[in-house]
Amino acid sequence: MCVGRNPGRDVRFTVLDSIDDTMSQNRILEDLSAKISEFLAASPAKDVERNLRALLSAAFARLDLATREEFEIQAKVLARAREKLSELETRVAELEAKLERK
Repeated sequence: MCVGRNPGRDVRFTVLDSIDDTMSQNRILEDLSAKISEFLAASPAKDVERNLRALLSAAFARLDLATREEFEIQAKVLARAREKLSELETRVAELEAKLERK
C-alpha cells in the first residue's frame, strides 16, 4: 500500500488500483479504436478508396509502364553493352596504335 500526504488529509491507494486504472484506460482505447475501424469500414470512405484504387490502376495500365523485373533486366543488358563498348574502344585504340607504328 502506498501512502501520499496532502496538507490536512491522507491519500491511500494500492498499487493494484493504479494498474487496474491503466488496464481500464487501455481497454477503453482499444474499444474506441475498434469502433472507429468499424465505422470507417462501413463508411463511404471505403468505397471512395476502392474507386480511387481502380481509377489509378487503369491510369497506370494506360501509361504502359515497365515492371520492376523488366527494368532490372534492361539495366543488366545496358551494363553488358557498356562493358562490350569499353572493350571495343580499347581494341580500336590498340589497332590504331599499331597502324601508326607502320
